[in-house]
Amino acid sequence: MIGNRIRQARLAAGLTLDALGEKVGVSHTAIQKYEKGILTPPSSQLLKLARACGTRVEYFFRTREVELLEPEFRRLATFGKTAQEALKIKAVELIEKRVELLGFFPESPILRFEAPGGLPHHVNDLDELETFADQVREAWKLGLNPIGDLTDTLETLGLLVIVVDEPNPGFSGLTATARTSDGRTYPIVAVSSRWPGDRQRFTLAHELGHLLLSGRLAAGINEEKACDRFAGAFLAPKAAVVQLLGQARRGIEWQELFALKHEFGLSMAGWLQRAKQCGVLPEAAHLALWKRFSSKGWRKNEPGEPVPREHPRLFEQLVYRALGEQYVSESKAAELLGIPMMRFHKERQLESVDVAAHQ
Repeated sequence: MIGNRIRQARLAAGLTLDALGEKVGVSHTAIQKYEKGILTPPSSQLLKLARACGTRVEYFFRTREVELLEPEFRRLATFGKTAQEALKIKAVELIEKRVELLGFFPESPILRFEAPGGLPHHVNDLDELETFADQVREAWKLGLNPIGDLTDTLETLGLLVIVVDEPNPGFSGLTATARTSDGRTYPIVAVSSRWPGDRQRFTLAHELGHLLLSGRLAAGINEEKACDRFAGAFLAPKAAVVQLLGQARRGIEWQELFALKHEFGLSMAGWLQRAKQCGVLPEAAHLALWKRFSSKGWRKNEPGEPVPREHPRLFEQLVYRALGEQYVSESKAAELLGIPMMRFHKERQLESVDVAAHQ
């Protein structure tokens, strides 16, 4: 068990046998023997291994294992198989903590994620996704207003959202099913912590589209384009687009797009696309605006302050809930949160909040 954990930590950190051995002061052969279970590293060496791999010693002793079933990446070609395997290991480590935490509760504190009932069994063209997205919003009682905290909304519905620190810009998102050793399964979505909030939100909505549209798309419909269309319609419903921009426009000001971006958490480029998709902008006007948008370099970096990044909060809330119900000890709570006991004590007593408030 420890040997496999060492290997997983090394791969997640992107280290070779030689590189890890150099960091901890042993040969690559010794690392190889650790990973194969031929040798068991002493506690002092485990501490060095943990530091070198950017993890905590507790990770090597965690017994609850999780397997990712049918992982599907949204990525560029630069994010190859080695990078994918490393990211899956990072995601599994985060998921294992969540699964371990859920196991402390006598009854699951989260819902089981399910697609809303009454959705169409078949989607025959991309335009039908406008109604499909509206039905999803209606079933989940989201109305037509902006979704202020998309991560919180999805986690409340039973979807495990993982934000992974992945420096490779080729990674956008991942959907998979996490299966525990006792056979329980959880749908998960992972996004990069490096992207601005509007890109994270679009990726989350896109991945949600994959979960909800599976098996519903007619032959010939490109699934990626369908999920993009669903994501836009889910974040900015057609009725809201028409209400805010008008029935028909010849042009749109950049300030309008900037304000709507920060109201709905959908990029300026996304709003330009929604204006065309909803019939507000004719094709020619959209193309002209898109060319001007691109000429300013905004396709890569949009102007102004970025949309705040998404931050899953449910896990931390459940840790403190488990502590309050005495399902876990203080040391276990600190371990789950991945912080030292001294810092945990301060945060538990809101001392860090008081300090921040007076700075």
